[in-house]
Amino acid sequence: MITAISPIDGRYASKVTELAECFSEYALVRNRVKVEVLWLLALCAEPGIAECRAVTQEEEQTLRAIIADFTPEEAQKVKKIEAGTNHDVKAVEYYLKEQIAGTSLEELSEFLHFACTSEDINNLSHALMLKDGLAALTPLQQQIIDHLKGLAKEFKEVPMLARTHGQTASPTTIGKELAVFAARLQKQSRNIAQVEILGKLNGAVGNFNAHLSAYPAVDWPALAKGVIEDELNLTQNMFTTQIEPHDYMAELFDALARWNTILTDLNRDIWTYVSMAYFGQKTVAGEVGSSTMPHKVNPIDFENSEGNCGLANAIFGHLSSKLPISRLQRDLTDSTVLRNMGVGFGYSMIAYRSTLKGLGKLKLNEHKLAADLDSAWEVLAEPIQTVMRKAGIDKPYEKLKELTRGQTIDRDTIRAFVEGLGLAAEDKERLLAMSPASYTGMAAEIVAFLK
Repeated sequence: MITAISPIDGRYASKVTELAECFSEYALVRNRVKVEVLWLLALCAEPGIAECRAVTQEEEQTLRAIIADFTPEEAQKVKKIEAGTNHDVKAVEYYLKEQIAGTSLEELSEFLHFACTSEDINNLSHALMLKDGLAALTPLQQQIIDHLKGLAKEFKEVPMLARTHGQTASPTTIGKELAVFAARLQKQSRNIAQVEILGKLNGAVGNFNAHLSAYPAVDWPALAKGVIEDELNLTQNMFTTQIEPHDYMAELFDALARWNTILTDLNRDIWTYVSMAYFGQKTVAGEVGSSTMPHKVNPIDFENSEGNCGLANAIFGHLSSKLPISRLQRDLTDSTVLRNMGVGFGYSMIAYRSTLKGLGKLKLNEHKLAADLDSAWEVLAEPIQTVMRKAGIDKPYEKLKELTRGQTIDRDTIRAFVEGLGLAAEDKERLLAMSPASYTGMAAEIVAFLK
C-alpha cells in the first residue's frame, strides 16, 4: 500500500504475504477464539464439572466450526465489540456468547472464559502465532542452506585465494567456504527447532485459585494440559505467575538472531567476492544498476538482506531482553511489545528472499580466481617453511619471511629458493610441483562432511 508507514506493509508487502496469517490482528483474534472454544470443550468433557454438561456431537461440531470458519470479517465483529468494552479478550468472550445465543449451547455461556485470566488466552494465542510464523519462516531458511550446499558441492574443487585480515593467505576452495556457512546455518536451524514453545492455563497468578474455589475435586493441571498439549501441541509450563514468563520466547528470538547474524556474515562475504570479481551476477533485462553509470550491476540483493537482517535482529534483541522481565506477578509492558513479533519475522523473511535471489544470480569467474592465485606465489612460504622445519633446517620461518614479506614473488623465485634447500628428494619434488592453485589442503574433502 502506497500510504503504509512500515515498508513491511508497503514496499515489501508482497514478500511477506504468508505472515499476515500468522501475526496480524486477525491472526491474534482467531487464535484467541480457538483457545476459548477448546477450553469450553475441555470443561464440558470433564465429569467433575456437573453444571457444564457434556456437549452432543452436533454441538461440538458447531463450536469447532466457529474456529474453522473464522474469517477477517468475523474478527471485525470482535473489534466492534472491543470498541465498547475497551478490552480485547473480553470482546472475544462476548463475541462467542453471541455466536451460541439462541442455540442449545446458550446454557453453557458462563463457562466461556471460565476461571481464566486474559493472559491464559493470550499466552497460548501468542504461542500459536509463533508456531505458525516458524512454519512460514523455516522453509526459507532451509532453502538458503540447501542452495549453499549445492554450490559447495559444485565448487568444492575450485581454488580461491583466501584472505585473512584482507591480505593474501593460504588458498582454499569456493565450495569449502560456502560449506562453512551452510554448516553454521544448519546448526542454528537445529537450535531453533529445539526450542519448546510453552503455554499455561492456570489463572490470575498461576495457582488455579479460581478453579479450585469452584471445583476443588477436579485435576485442573491435567485438564489444562489436555488443552495445551493434546489440542494445541504446545508444552505446559506449570511454573508461572499471571504470565507465562516468556523465557522460551527469548531463547527463540536469540536463536533466530544468531541465524540472521550468520546470514549477514554470508551476505558480506559474497558482496566482497562480487567486488573482487570472483563472482559475476546474471543481468536481468530492463534492470538499472545506477542512475548515472550504465555499466553497474550492483550486489543489491545481499545489501538488502544485510539491512533487513539488522532490522530483524534489533527487534529480536529487544524482545529477548525485555519479555522475560515483568514486575511482580504481572505488568503490561509485554503486551505492546508482543505485538511486534511479526515485525522481526517480517524483516527476516524479506532478508531471506533477498539472499535467495542474490544466490540465484551468481556466476563464478574462474578466470579471475586463477589470475589472483597465479599472482600470489608468496602464499607457498607456509608449506615451504613447514617442510623445512620437518627437515631440521635452521630458522625456516625467518628465512621465508626475509624472502617474501612485502616482496613481489613469482614462480621462478619460489622454485629457485626450493632448489637451494637441502631437502629429501621426495619433499623437494612435492614442493616444486606445488602452485597456489593446488595448495588447498583438504578443502574439497571437507565439503563431503557436510550432511
